[in-house]
Amino acid sequence: MVNDHIAHTLEAIVGPNNVSIHTTDRITHAYDATRQQFLPDVVVHVENTEQVSRIVRLAHTEKIPILPRGAGSGFTGGSLPVRGGIVLVLTRMNRIVEIDTDNLIAVVEPGVVTGRLQAEVEKLGLFYPPDPASKDFSTLGGNVAECAGGPRCVKYGVTRDYVLGLEVVLPSGDIIHTGGRTMKNVVGYDLTRLFVGSEGTLGVVTRIILRLLPKPEARKTMLVAFAGIDCAAQAVSAIIQGKIIPTTLEFMDASAIDCVRRTASFDLPDTCRAVLIIEVDGEAAALDRQVCTISEIISPLGVLATRIAATAAESEAIWQVRRSVSASLRSLNPDKFNEDIVVPRSKVPEMIRSLEAIATRYGVPIINFGHAGDGNIHVNVMVDLAQNGMRETVNQVLDEIFRATIDLGGSVSGEHGIGTAKAPFIAMELDLATLACMQTIKKALDPNNIMNPGKIFPESVREHGALSPRP
Repeated sequence: MVNDHIAHTLEAIVGPNNVSIHTTDRITHAYDATRQQFLPDVVVHVENTEQVSRIVRLAHTEKIPILPRGAGSGFTGGSLPVRGGIVLVLTRMNRIVEIDTDNLIAVVEPGVVTGRLQAEVEKLGLFYPPDPASKDFSTLGGNVAECAGGPRCVKYGVTRDYVLGLEVVLPSGDIIHTGGRTMKNVVGYDLTRLFVGSEGTLGVVTRIILRLLPKPEARKTMLVAFAGIDCAAQAVSAIIQGKIIPTTLEFMDASAIDCVRRTASFDLPDTCRAVLIIEVDGEAAALDRQVCTISEIISPLGVLATRIAATAAESEAIWQVRRSVSASLRSLNPDKFNEDIVVPRSKVPEMIRSLEAIATRYGVPIINFGHAGDGNIHVNVMVDLAQNGMRETVNQVLDEIFRATIDLGGSVSGEHGIGTAKAPFIAMELDLATLACMQTIKKALDPNNIMNPGKIFPESVREHGALSPRP
């Protein structure tokens, strides 16, 4: 699809050292965290918006698929070149253009790593709250494309709550600007929100204006062991009803606790069947009072033990319990299907019971943990795909998981996006009229379907085969 003429044109735009058709470079940019692999025709590294615009205009004229790519760390296939074409690598557009301490905003390019921005603004006493687990290597462009979340979103919200404005190259190659540098802006349609979470299917984000907050003075962490998941869920509701919104409310269910116990030694009661990791932040003088209030509120709710961190090292030890879950999963089976369903937080116990029933019915381990404060459950189906018929079993298990989620008023994706992995299930959640509306927007902006084709919409994905496990 990318012939010599097009390759030479790309070289004229970005220089020959930034264009590659070598197999090794194409393989390097052929996969993401889904472990699926699709070879692009060419890999192009860009350094500025003008280059992006010229390349996209070329792709539009020649009807060549084009795929914006950052770190390639997504879990749903959003950056997979399923139809070949041009992989447009944005990691060299990695400047923090401005940190405005007077107006509490940052202007960044899409290749800036999330953790780097957080570190830089915190040096100035500021705070960028969204904290996906991949923040040390994922880029802000990717975070915007997927509307990334993280543990802190129960208090602070997700990526879309911090994006004030965007510079976007449309599939035509035209450059537009949405939103701006102000907190209030109601001029015209809210195009900023349209592009956030669009998974690179509507345009290429080349500049981002982000809202910042003052950095909290201090934080305090506690781990609470419960007799059961119902007790933990009641505790979450009771804390919030008590007018305390913790920074994080992370949970581990019995399956996750058992998995951790197989590979590490942690001081949890033998009868513990659920864990909450609760963190509060704000003025240092108020945190001890908040922690005491939380302890009083939840004490009648099946609490077996409480550990409150007195130092940063003790806080880190508590978080290590949570981080150890993913590392322990391979002790069960080699292949992991990691989903990020969401249900109303009061429905978490019911969802966990459904997951336990599905695991028993199909004879596969399902390990659950996640963000209790917003009902976001990370469901890990652990299997060995070398076993005969296991892939078909996994497809049936995922189908049942998503149906149970929808039945409880939930969503099939909280922060990982749709991509290719969840496209077959999107019609469970969205009715045909809603899907048609979305496709109308896509067609209006991208009539040639060049911008990250084969993503989100189910009819685009059925051609591309079975699901693959995530690392």
